[in-house]
Amino acid sequence: MPVECLIPDDRLSKYPPTTPSSRMNRVCKQVSIESPATVGMSKEYVFQYDVMVPDVPALGARVKVMCAGACYRQRSASVSSTSSTCSMGSDSGCTTSASHRGLRDSSFYPGYEVAGVVESIGEEVDPGCGIKVGDHVIVYPFDECPPGYAEYMSVPEIKFLVKIPDEMSLSVAAMLPSGALWALNTVQKAEGVVRRISEEKGPEGMCHILVVGTGGLALWALRLARYFFSEKQHRVHIAVACLRDEGFCLAQESGKVDVIQWNEELYERILIERTKDACHGQVDVVIDFGTTSRSLNRSIQCLHKGGVVFLGHETADRLLPKFSRKAVEYGITIEPVETGTVEQLKELVDLVHSGKVKPPPHSVFPAEEASDVINKLCKSEIPGRAILQFHSSAQ
Repeated sequence: MPVECLIPDDRLSKYPPTTPSSRMNRVCKQVSIESPATVGMSKEYVFQYDVMVPDVPALGARVKVMCAGACYRQRSASVSSTSSTCSMGSDSGCTTSASHRGLRDSSFYPGYEVAGVVESIGEEVDPGCGIKVGDHVIVYPFDECPPGYAEYMSVPEIKFLVKIPDEMSLSVAAMLPSGALWALNTVQKAEGVVRRISEEKGPEGMCHILVVGTGGLALWALRLARYFFSEKQHRVHIAVACLRDEGFCLAQESGKVDVIQWNEELYERILIERTKDACHGQVDVVIDFGTTSRSLNRSIQCLHKGGVVFLGHETADRLLPKFSRKAVEYGITIEPVETGTVEQLKELVDLVHSGKVKPPPHSVFPAEEASDVINKLCKSEIPGRAILQFHSSAQ
């Protein structure tokens, strides 16, 4: 049975209505992903529907979705502020029963990371905008982003589309608009802190950076940090704290970095000492994608006085009230980071296309296999990122 997509009244006033010539009467496939932690692993949680192909906004475009990254986002989040995967024992508001221990909460916002081909352009779009029918594009994750786990996607304004080179892999491009963009913004914000600390420590001093997590966000942050701090390579030491076993191998693939396994069954004191040993003492900067009270508490205790821990904006909103007093006590700063801008997304495309930054491992699966893919993601059986492919040809 087709699913009706209703547009709130406030959006009707924000974007001009579509014109009659932009309407289509055909249907397309859409994948809907619910949360196994909520509905239970014994029930269906991935559904495929026939929905109407969306109209073309007058100031925007309709995109034929080729690839969409299976991104880990909470349903309660706004599209422009991201957070990492819910996990057992986190404070992210997930309700995971004891029967689901060891499973990730796969509450996905549909289609944050979309790569495709421009199929139609709105009648009121400026011809000189730089986007035309047939262009390969990625979609910036704007507020009230429509479902990207579908064969077609309506983009209300042309400014939300970023053109990519035709020779760039669409599966790689699909990883850029959300997690990679957030990682880029985080690393660029950390640049200023690294510069300050390097100046304070002098020409022989070493700035120590700890990246927490081995999901897509952490792997992107690791690669971007190695690029942006390459000129200070002899004065910047990067370590990775893995939150799960398979991340150990993935982090080692990224180059010569020290890897610490944060086994949650060990005592905090042991994990903190293990981290300090690997980092040759306390660290100066932490990029924490762990999103739990426990990982943040551990990160704070690994920091030098005057150090900074970077968290996602939504995670910081949730955890800052709990840790603001402790941050003052330890003399450190907790800094929230937003997703990033359209201009940063364009910069990211250039970095990846030029080969200056190598994307993390990923696997491509037909959208029809979404149920199996999500099941494997929940059990951590897919290394790196998973990309759903909706069309094999741009034609």
